[in-house]
Amino acid sequence: QVQLVESGGGLVQAGGSLRLSCATSGRTFSSYVMGWFRQAPGKEREFVAGISTHGATTQYADSVKGRFTISRDNAKNTVYLQMNSLKLEDTAVYYCAARSRYYSNSYNRLSDYDYWGQGTQVTVSS
Repeated sequence: QVQLVESGGGLVQAGGSLRLSCATSGRTFSSYVMGWFRQAPGKEREFVAGISTHGATTQYADSVKGRFTISRDNAKNTVYLQMNSLKLEDTAVYYCAARSRYYSNSYNRLSDYDYWGQGTQVTVSS
């Protein structure tokens, strides 16, 4: 029922920036913990960033901490991922996800998320 649509991916040089957006159709968007995950070729999908229902709490993977910023605008039913100082190893398909139920105060578990977007490709070149 809930639909998530990512946008903003593309090709960028190392050291550059991109901002990803995730538009959400659900009318209860403000009740969802939102997360960003990514999957590189030949690798498992991994946690990137998560944000609490009203944005008071954010969590990041160690690999992106200090470079990426997750934010949300509940009035627009949209979550964002600002990616700065991009590295070659950031190349992946990036997925937006929504968690509709409480599981824990940690946002990094894939199995806790109920809804997923189709993904958007981010490619970082040298």
